[in-house]
Amino acid sequence: MPYRSILCALLLLFCGSPQAQTPATPVISYTRDVQPIFTERCIACHACYDSACQLNLGSSEGAARGASKVPVYDGYRSRAQAPTRLFIDGFGPEQWRHKGFYSVLDAQGSQAALMARMLELGRQAPLAPNAKLPDGIVLGLERQNMCPMPGEFNAYAGAHPREGMPLAVTGLTDGQYHTLQAWLAQGAPVDQQAVQPNPSEARQITEWEAFLNAPGARESLVGRWLFEHLYLAHIFFDRGQSGHFFQWVRSRTPSGQPIDLIASRRPDDDPGTTFYYRLWPVEGAIVYKTHITYPFDAAKMARIKQLFYTGDWQVTRLPGYGPQHRANPFETFAQIPAGARYQFMLDNADYFVDTFIRGPVCRGQIATDVIRDNFWVMFQAPEHDLYVTDSQYRAKATPLLAMPGQNDDVGSVLALWLRYRDKRNAYEALRRDTYGDAPPPSWSSLWAGNNNALLSIFRHFDSATVTKGLVGEIPQTLWLFDYPLLERTYYQLAVNFDVFGNVAHQAQTRLYFDLIRNGAEVNFLRLMPADSREDYLDDWYQNGGKLKMWLDYQKIDDSKPTGLVLIKKDPKADFARQLLARYATLNANPDPINRCTGAYCSRPGAAPLIQEAEQSLSRLASRPAGGLQVIDRMPEATMLRVDDGQGHRVIYSVLRNRAHSNVAFLLGESSRYQPALDTLTVFPGVMTSYPNFMFNVPASEVPSFVDQMMAVKDAAGFEKIVDHWGIRRSHPQFWFYFHDLTTYLQETNPVNAGVLDMNRYENL
Repeated sequence: MPYRSILCALLLLFCGSPQAQTPATPVISYTRDVQPIFTERCIACHACYDSACQLNLGSSEGAARGASKVPVYDGYRSRAQAPTRLFIDGFGPEQWRHKGFYSVLDAQGSQAALMARMLELGRQAPLAPNAKLPDGIVLGLERQNMCPMPGEFNAYAGAHPREGMPLAVTGLTDGQYHTLQAWLAQGAPVDQQAVQPNPSEARQITEWEAFLNAPGARESLVGRWLFEHLYLAHIFFDRGQSGHFFQWVRSRTPSGQPIDLIASRRPDDDPGTTFYYRLWPVEGAIVYKTHITYPFDAAKMARIKQLFYTGDWQVTRLPGYGPQHRANPFETFAQIPAGARYQFMLDNADYFVDTFIRGPVCRGQIATDVIRDNFWVMFQAPEHDLYVTDSQYRAKATPLLAMPGQNDDVGSVLALWLRYRDKRNAYEALRRDTYGDAPPPSWSSLWAGNNNALLSIFRHFDSATVTKGLVGEIPQTLWLFDYPLLERTYYQLAVNFDVFGNVAHQAQTRLYFDLIRNGAEVNFLRLMPADSREDYLDDWYQNGGKLKMWLDYQKIDDSKPTGLVLIKKDPKADFARQLLARYATLNANPDPINRCTGAYCSRPGAAPLIQEAEQSLSRLASRPAGGLQVIDRMPEATMLRVDDGQGHRVIYSVLRNRAHSNVAFLLGESSRYQPALDTLTVFPGVMTSYPNFMFNVPASEVPSFVDQMMAVKDAAGFEKIVDHWGIRRSHPQFWFYFHDLTTYLQETNPVNAGVLDMNRYENL
């Protein structure tokens, strides 16, 4: 049937004939009918900065904004790009058209809307149930999106007849397809209303805005520091409505008036006018990869007052804005007691590490290729942090803590890098020598204030995940943050990182993060026996890494003793064992699956069938690929759904930990892989924003699944497993299983739940 005939039939079906239609005839509601379809079938690929063609379907504003041919992620651009942040850099279709976006909803003369034609193209090429996709369809980061404009659709459809929407995945149901087509034929009307705070939220918003905007120099400086540290947070309130979140912004208007947003590139840019800190609702569907939550309640406000407003410290002058103040927040906020700043970050360490490890930028390989695939994080206790306790040391260290990235002149990259590298190394030398004169570090040197004290980080190539507790095998490296290191990491990778920046900005960010990683490793090494430190460095910096140590890193302290008593044969492993024992009550996620030390390798509180499944799964965990060849076939982050057949299921993350000879260089990562040393971590929960694949295995079949995984020798053997238990993109129930991951998050961690991203879901 010709396309226009289909639309006519749909109009008759949904709206009736022109003669029969009356004002009472219901029209399709965007809020009730359309956005739920976008949320279920579209935003898994169309949300955040890495949305294909910048088409964000998480809200009516994003749908109306449309698409753009200009990608946000471009590692080669020589000039910074104008930002295109939804709800920030433009409002309404007209403003976005001036920024180069084109409509996907508007009909073009006799031609239907671009979205309608893309959906029809997808409808014409259904996928074979649970079969591999045709080889010609490129997915993931290797895909070059065409982003055809309406007038270019026919050429696109001719060249890519199997690449309509939704792309390379089980499509819309009949009802969803007809609803969207009828809505588009009606002119895509929108009835979506902005989120409105409930009475309790409104009252607390007023209280918090008054608090951050309180008059006085001290209040202004604290308010600025808090804003710069909370601007990424999705705030939720005590007695708030489920699903309601709010963000801090700067507005030209005070509380009680409509927000007049100041859309600066960075939160520490000069606002250029009088401004007020305001809380406004997070609009649109919640997607997990950008959803970094933070609670506000009376106890939180009391804690902030205790930290920042006790004592008699004063502000003699308010700092300005500009590159120098962005480069060195230690100078900018020097008048606020360092102990208050550090303790606030420690209280909420999981949030802060999440901002720069998981982050909201959605594609982070520029930063993630500088870190190992799995490592543990600890924090130095404030009373043992000399930057906090020793004012003379702090005065010497502060000028050396400036960070690059404020000047994006491509021609100056090398000179800027050398300048900041030398400053950082001068700081490391000062730290080494000053701590060398201090008492040796002991167990009391580690902060143990709450269950944020111990964190695990897993890298999944171009993204990473943070989880509370010590998860997985004892890692090759561990990090120890002190205040200067934690604050610099946050400012370098969150506050001052510009996703729209040019290659110079991105290179400086990446290179300095390499120094941060090295600093965290060296901090940890002070806990090891002095005569073991060089050996650990040699292990961490193989295959050219020693050259990098000689070129760019400061020499470590290899003579001052540790205050810990550790087994000489393997002090790092002994440290890890003692850490797990000493801080067992703070370890949010005990892990018998990956660190099985006896006959029972499952969580004691799990149901019997699940315990049996975990006992079997432990056979896959923490074994090098040299003895478990299936690892070489596994993607970075696989979801395993284990169903006990009694109405319950547990979701596990099966994470591939790629071994590297070193992670010290900007280019050539694949040449430093050590695949025979790769391992798997198996742990309950969704530990990625980007699932790469999924298996659905009845609990009774887990032993057979594990047996077959252990027996895999080649691609054919692995494909049999995928055929039997795998959920391919073409699976008839793909969307049920995919969204069950979000359902599981809602059941186990409701505040932090959101729709996951399937852009990296592989064609296994």
